[in-house]
Amino acid sequence: MSGTNSIAVIGSGAFGTALAAVMASEGRVETMLVGRDAALIADLQATRVHEAALPGIRLPDALQFSADPDVITTAEIVLFAMPSQAQADAAAQYGPFLREGVTVVTCAKGIDRSSTRLLTDVLEDALPNHPVAALSGPGFAADIAGGLPTAMAIAAADLAVAERLAHAISGRTFRLYASDDRIGVQLGGALKNVLAIACGIVEGMGLGDSARAALISRGLAEMSRLVTAMGGKADTVRGLSGLGDLVLTATSHQSRNLRFGIALGRGEPIDFSRGQLVEGAFAAAVASRLAEGLSVSMPITDAVAAIIEGSLDIPMAIEQLMSRPITTE
Repeated sequence: MSGTNSIAVIGSGAFGTALAAVMASEGRVETMLVGRDAALIADLQATRVHEAALPGIRLPDALQFSADPDVITTAEIVLFAMPSQAQADAAAQYGPFLREGVTVVTCAKGIDRSSTRLLTDVLEDALPNHPVAALSGPGFAADIAGGLPTAMAIAAADLAVAERLAHAISGRTFRLYASDDRIGVQLGGALKNVLAIACGIVEGMGLGDSARAALISRGLAEMSRLVTAMGGKADTVRGLSGLGDLVLTATSHQSRNLRFGIALGRGEPIDFSRGQLVEGAFAAAVASRLAEGLSVSMPITDAVAAIIEGSLDIPMAIEQLMSRPITTE
C-alpha cells in the first residue's frame, strides 16, 4: 500500500469531493471521484467546481470523475464517503466491483441506525474479503478542499494497515494520524455530532458560553464512558476524533449539527419528514439505546434523543440536566 497509485472516493457530496480534491492536488496518486448522479459528475468534469457543496473552490485538474462503478476495479484504496445510513446500501452496490483484498475506508461519522452497529462492522459483514478502516476527526469539507491545514485520525484493526493508509492519503495540508482503535475513533465521530446539537440548543436559547463549555466537558465524559464500555480506549476520546472534533463541531457555525441545534433552541420549525435531519439526530437515538443496553449513563445524549423524537421539551431537558445529583468530577 505504500506504493499506492490509485484511490477511488465514492460519494460526490461535500466531504467526498473534498477528500478526492486534496489527494488529487498532491499529484502522487491517481484519484477518482465516483458518484451516482451522472448529471452532477458530468458538470464537475466540465466546470471543476462543485457549486452546491463547495462553492468557489476549483477542483484539481488531476482529479478524475465517473458515474460508472466499474472504474473502481483498479483502485487500491476505496473511500466510502456517503452518509452513514447509506453505507450498507453502497457496500451492496459497489462491493462486486472491488478487487480482492482492497482496503475500504468508511468516512461517515455515524452509527448504523437499523442495526445499532459501528460502520466498520457493517462493512466487514457486507465486504468480508476487505480490510475496513475508519477516517474521522476535525475537518470541514471546505477547509480540506481549500488546502487549509487539517489533521484527522484513521483507524484499522491492524495498526500497520492504518499507518500505511495514513502515508498513502496524507499530503502537505492534510495529515492523518494512525490508530488501532476503530471503536473509539468511530464513536467519537458519531457522538460529537450529538453533543454539537446540544451546544446548538444552548446557543439558540441564549444560555451562554459557560453552559456550552459545561456541555463540551461533560459530553466528553459521556463519550469516554460509552467508548470504554464498548471496548475502545479512553485515550482515543482525548484525541483528534474525540475532543478535537467535538470542539470544532460544537463551536463553529460551519457545523450543520450545531446549526440544527440552534434552530431547535430558537424554536424554529424543522420538518423531520423532508430530510432536514443531520447525522447527530440519527446518532442520538442509536447511542441512547446502546448506552441503555450497556448500563452507561449518558444524560446529555438521552436528552438530545428525547428532544428530537418529541418526548421531551427543551426547558424540561435543561431542568433535568441541572437537577441531576451532584457528584465528583
